[in-house]
This record gives sequence, C-alpha cells and structure tokens, in this order.
Amino acid sequence: MTELVAVVGSGYMGGGIAQVIALSGRDVVLADVSAEHARHSLDRIVREAEEFESRSLFPAGAAEILAQRVRSAESIEEAVADADVIEEAVPEVLEIKHETLRRISAAAPAQALIGSNTSTISIAALAEAVTGPERFLGVHFSNPATFIPGVEVIPHAGTDRARVVQAITLLRECGKQGVEVPDVTGFVLNRLQYALFTEAARLVEEGVASPEAVDTIARTTFGYRLPFFGPFAIADIAGLDVYEFCYGSLGDAYPGRFSEPDVLRERVARGDLGVKSGRGFLATPPERSAELVAYRDRAYAAMAELLERLGPAPVDY
Repeated sequence: MTELVAVVGSGYMGGGIAQVIALSGRDVVLADVSAEHARHSLDRIVREAEEFESRSLFPAGAAEILAQRVRSAESIEEAVADADVIEEAVPEVLEIKHETLRRISAAAPAQALIGSNTSTISIAALAEAVTGPERFLGVHFSNPATFIPGVEVIPHAGTDRARVVQAITLLRECGKQGVEVPDVTGFVLNRLQYALFTEAARLVEEGVASPEAVDTIARTTFGYRLPFFGPFAIADIAGLDVYEFCYGSLGDAYPGRFSEPDVLRERVARGDLGVKSGRGFLATPPERSAELVAYRDRAYAAMAELLERLGPAPVDY
C-alpha cells in the first residue's frame, strides 16, 4: 500500500476523513486556508483519537498511528504535489470549491484521483474547475465521517469508470461502503433525508404532533428497522399489496402528497408482492422467510439491548 492521500479542508469533516484514511495504513497530508490552520487541525484529530481510544471507540494505538501517518502542509499545493488521491472537503460554496479545485488540479500529479466531499453541489458543475475532469468525482462522507460507514460515490458524465472502481476500492479498504449514485440534485442520501424531514415538519406545522412525539415515533418504529433493512426490503417484508392499500388511504386523505409510485403499482399488478411471493423489489424466495424472520428478531432484540446499555440520548425538547 503506497498511496499518499491529501485531504484539503481540515475541519470536522476533513479531519474525520483523514482519521479514517490514516487508520487504513495510508499516509495523509492535511491542508487548509493556512499552514497554521492545518497544524491546529492535525493536533485536534490526534487529541480526538486519544479520547476515542479512552472510550474504546478507536483501537489501542490509534492516536500514535495518526501522529505517525498524518502531517500538515504549508499550502494546498504542497499537500497535493505528490498525492495519489485527493479529497476536497472545503465549505459548501461553489466559488470556494471552484477556486480550491483549480489549485488542486494545477498542482497535483496528472494521474491523481480527485474527489469532492460535497453533499449538495452538482459534480458536473464542480468538474468545470478541474484540469483532467475524467479523474474527478464526488466522494460524499456522512457526518461523523469517522463512524458512519456509507459513502456516496458520484461520477459525472465525463468521469473515467476506472476512477469509480478506484474510489470504491479505497473506501472498502478503509472500512467504508462506497455506493455509486448518479449526479442528480441531492444525490440519494439527502433526497431521502429531506423527504423525511419535510413530512416531519408538516406534522408539526399542522399540529398533528410535537417534535418530541415525531422523533420518538420515528426512532421507535420504522427507524428501529433501518440499520438492518432499507425501505425496499422493509416493503417486501410487509407485502407490496399492503403498501398499495395504504397508499390508497393516504392518497385519499392527502391528495397529491402521497401518490402511489408507479414502480409499486407495476409490481403489485404482476403479482410481485415481496417475500410472500418470492419477488418484489428484491428477490427473497419464500423458503428463506424463516431465516429472514429469525435474523429480524435477533437484530431488533440486539438493538433493544444496545439502547438499554446506552440510555436515552441527551436531547432536550
């Protein structure tokens, strides 16, 4: 493993990304608006690692690994000059990202992979500032990058396919799960996240429930399932015919707000009802139903034990 990774933007997200990469056995160089800022960030992520070690969140010796593997640079240009991989993690402002990406691509080796940690800006729009845009793509970590496993990998139309594979492979070797998604506004993560928040906010605006009640229901019902099953697996387990019936009720009560998706209607019409029929959005044969139920029960019981051990979150309403 010889890759040198530069992280440009050493704030909370960039610092977490640097920790993840260094703990995979790679050398990392941090850069920011000034050499002083990068040095302070380096000190911070080593202190954080010491704290994480003390709480058994990082393995023993993690802080020492970071101290050995991560260094700060005097400038962006110095940081990327010999880098094999560069992750840009500066603020979500198009002009700032453009200026940063121009500097990166001008100073980096021609073959260096360049990723952006943007969560909202079009990758194609960002690529306009990159020399050699075929090596550029979005690599969107979630907050906190140190602990959230999923990472969106977002190519633009001109991204070389080999670069997508390179990014996903690197993420896997860092203990992350890279998932390729298209370059559309909001990508996948934020379209899902903001769809949920929009409906939660409407429930509060309409006086249906308080923020505390909405959060409690979300945490203790469907949200309880989400670490183990995504929305399509949950629907398949419940039965797509059940979902279609519920969409009918919701659509009558809230016209235009809950219309049945075509992909659901089409599956129900041809008899693909989920686990009960062996195929829905996924393909889970009925003979695996008992195995699926057993896994579900173990998972939810383990979640209950975890929550009991952790206690309630320190959130006040």
